[in-house]
Amino acid sequence: MSILFRIVTTIQQKLFQALEIELAAPLGEKGELFVRVVEISRPERFIEIYEWQGVGCPRQWRLPLLLAFIAKAVWNMPTTRALLDRLAHDPTLRRLCGWESLQDLPSEATFSRAFAEFAAGQLPQAIHEALVKEALGEKLVGHVSRDATAIEAREKPAPKPVPAPAAPVPQPRRRGRPRKGEPPAPKAPTRLERQEGRPLGENLEDLPRGCDVGCKRDANGHQTSWVGYKLHLDVADGDIPLSAILTSASLHDSQAAIPLAQMTARRVVSLYDLMDSAYDAAPIRRFSRALGHEPIIEPNGRGQAVVPLAPARRARYAERSAAERVNSDLKDNHGGQTVRVRGAIKAMAHLMLGLLVVTVKGLCRLLE
Repeated sequence: MSILFRIVTTIQQKLFQALEIELAAPLGEKGELFVRVVEISRPERFIEIYEWQGVGCPRQWRLPLLLAFIAKAVWNMPTTRALLDRLAHDPTLRRLCGWESLQDLPSEATFSRAFAEFAAGQLPQAIHEALVKEALGEKLVGHVSRDATAIEAREKPAPKPVPAPAAPVPQPRRRGRPRKGEPPAPKAPTRLERQEGRPLGENLEDLPRGCDVGCKRDANGHQTSWVGYKLHLDVADGDIPLSAILTSASLHDSQAAIPLAQMTARRVVSLYDLMDSAYDAAPIRRFSRALGHEPIIEPNGRGQAVVPLAPARRARYAERSAAERVNSDLKDNHGGQTVRVRGAIKAMAHLMLGLLVVTVKGLCRLLE
């Protein structure tokens, strides 16, 4: 954290003043946040493969476009059209992104093509992963809070796939209890049980990602539904997002727990996994302990009486509110409720830009 501390201190003491003198205008709160995000995450390290390689017609420089999309997440702009209008009327932001004059601004179509390239290459995910590893990779994270949140999208839900006809059984087994000495019919392993023995890549491929209809029951017992996706998050102490997976809205929260744990374990070393009652399953507990963690999960009796958490574990479980605060910050301030792109790949890129901003905010709070 000492390197990050020096970077943040330099930004606050020197860079802000130099920029305000150069731009002849105050940066403001959002402008300072934008500068922090760009200077701490250093997205220019990842942009080279998207720039013109000297073949074909020269195209627009991609780095200013990437910075503009980061600004879109910082200022919580709902659409690319709104971003272009802001750039046209805000010379300070336009120059921070890299365009000196209004005539230098690319067209909306150029912005859309660049965003599609960034999304297909998972550029926001790569920037966020590098930032987490650099800031927390050598530190010990106390608690990892796991949660999922609804992401509404403006697209039609994909039709449900027609299940393939089951293969005929040569000798159908008689219903009821097996005869004496007859072995019970083997049960097919569940997705959670299959995930325990598979690498991260296979587990991610197995998760559905298409837009569909999800429903959930709130704390008051009221059921709500939405069309879109579900964002699964691992969050460290200090409200710092560590990992994220976007799935279909209908997927149960628990089905992404093991892939999330695998992804987070590649980035940080942690001690406790905090999860609500939706994650109360034996495979999730086993996998958490196999990683050397201690799972603290709210008991789910599924209609039966349960033993409540011990006071010490209950006190640690209270730290799980970090995931809820990150979800709220993403939705209220950085694009979580303004997904206007279509498809899981683009929706994930849009959300990851917002999570990048939330991550930098959390890291800076640790240094205050």
